[in-house]
Amino acid sequence: MRRKLLATTFVTALLAACAPLQPLPGSAAVVRTASPYFEVDGRLSATDGERAANGQIEWRHAQSADRWTAYSPLGQIVARLDSSAAGAELMFADGRRQRAASASELLPALIGVDLPLNRLPGWIQASPQPGAEVRSLDDSGRPSLVIDQGWRIDYTEYLNPAADALPRRLEISRGDARVRLVIDRWTLQP
Repeated sequence: MRRKLLATTFVTALLAACAPLQPLPGSAAVVRTASPYFEVDGRLSATDGERAANGQIEWRHAQSADRWTAYSPLGQIVARLDSSAAGAELMFADGRRQRAASASELLPALIGVDLPLNRLPGWIQASPQPGAEVRSLDDSGRPSLVIDQGWRIDYTEYLNPAADALPRRLEISRGDARVRLVIDRWTLQP
């Protein structure tokens, strides 16, 4: 009887270890809707194991256009990436320019990591898109760990304890690719 109980306990523990993480009892997921227009200023460090970038970043996002401005750790503009439905252009401080059909093609040259740009607006607002798996919530019901298209998004700090607070710190990773973002200022527009 004791062996049967021990075997049952072992199988139950094994199955529980394979199950997705569930939020803590009493914490309900907050419904979060991503804003289609926002501005963020912050600090970024990124690496893909071969390339690396760090410094300040500004991102102005709209539904059909984006502008990324990257600064060196000392505050000089390193590059600016503009994109719209017509295409994208990356302009470096030394005058060099690169053009592409989309910002996704040029983003690795700017930040050193090839991120899925179509998912990034939802990720930084802690508003997972359909298909993303919310693995855990914090005590306020906000995502603390999301897995999306093989990427791991860890929300390590929010601006304040409110349930609708925006992220302040997040880490995005997959394989050798790692991005750490500290957002110093958020501006949301309706």
